Amino acid sequence: MNENPWKPKWSAEQIKTMLLEQAEVFNRGEFGIQRDKLADVERAGKLPHAVIISGLRRVGKSTLLTQVARKLGESAYYYVNFEDDRFIGFQAQDASYLYQILLELFGERKIFIVDEIQNISGWEHFVRRFMDMGFKFYITGSNASLLSRELGTRLTGRYVPVELFPFSFKEFLNFRSAEIPDLKRMKTTDSARLNSRLNEYIKSGGIPDAVNYPELPLLRTLYDDVLYRDIATRYRLDGVTALKELALYLLSNPSSPVSFNKLKSQFQLGSVNTIKSYIDYMENSWLIFAVNQYAYSLKRQQIAPKKIYAIDTGLCNAVGFGFSPNTGKLLENLVFLSLRRNTSEIYYYISPSGYEVDFYLPQSGQLIQVTQSMENPDVREREIRALQDSIGSLKKIKQALILSNTNEDNFKIDGVPVKICSVAEWLLNS
Repeated sequence: MNENPWKPKWSAEQIKTMLLEQAEVFNRGEFGIQRDKLADVERAGKLPHAVIISGLRRVGKSTLLTQVARKLGESAYYYVNFEDDRFIGFQAQDASYLYQILLELFGERKIFIVDEIQNISGWEHFVRRFMDMGFKFYITGSNASLLSRELGTRLTGRYVPVELFPFSFKEFLNFRSAEIPDLKRMKTTDSARLNSRLNEYIKSGGIPDAVNYPELPLLRTLYDDVLYRDIATRYRLDGVTALKELALYLLSNPSSPVSFNKLKSQFQLGSVNTIKSYIDYMENSWLIFAVNQYAYSLKRQQIAPKKIYAIDTGLCNAVGFGFSPNTGKLLENLVFLSLRRNTSEIYYYISPSGYEVDFYLPQSGQLIQVTQSMENPDVREREIRALQDSIGSLKKIKQALILSNTNEDNFKIDGVPVKICSVAEWLLNS
């Protein structure tokens, strides 16, 4: 029995044709708008480490690689896309043969640009071997767990991770060629126009192709690809009905706490572990994020409900169901994504009196509340009381922030400064 099914399938000429086609497509790929993460990639490019770019499908990883490649020069690198179905069966031991063909085609180069490497079992072995020979790697992947596990075993200390998210609000405005106002000299019309753009951003999200072609059902296709290709196939799930129902429920209820026990009963699954596994799979595939309630007890954190956030608000609007606009929850989701771009240590907090604070950032000692408007006196009292109760119980709070539809004067709670800021302006500054 042949243990290496890829190499016998293709002649050297067929493989050369594939690589030439891939290179041509990549080299004429759209440059797009310059992504904020390009600076991080360029800094990492000066190091001998592998640069690992991970994120959701269609989030722009290949475009980011194109932006890197243009600066390197076409003659500096080899490009390989393992998403190509002609690589089915490729194994780590085939890498030397592939390199031999690349040498024959393009001559000697010292940089590899590799797309969707998680499709190759044992990829970290050949990356490590080639790095030991002095090669530089820029790599993309769509599975966070798979990458981290393999990076931890073979490339410890020899890689720089870069997480790529959908467009930020600023990137969205740049993509739409919308004017970004001077935040220090905002007029009433500027604020109104910016809030209108924010509503567009909430509705469309930040997946580049979906923003560019809103008339096409691209987000639904993306959602199906993640569920079937990145989850069901990769984790060898026999049935996907429960997975689909759970994913639909979570994306229909963004920024909401969920109990694994209640979900088990609701979807009639036999074990809480099944719910936990499904949510882990969705997190690993960059579909959702699960946030813990902050508690001094680790056990309490583990058993408390999680708050679920989606990778993209446009995805929620495209595949979720609801009978009324969910703007407040989607606004909170946008704030989470902005925070998550800079840190993974994010919690929500329940005060001793039962008030919920949307975000607690222990590293900076910051509490953050998100609300559509502070005009309603009951809403204002609720948001401020939640902060007051939490500041008194946590004892380590250095600052608090309320994000709403407009800026207001700052004030203090028990000596802790509290700012009330426009969400739209905060998103552009964060």
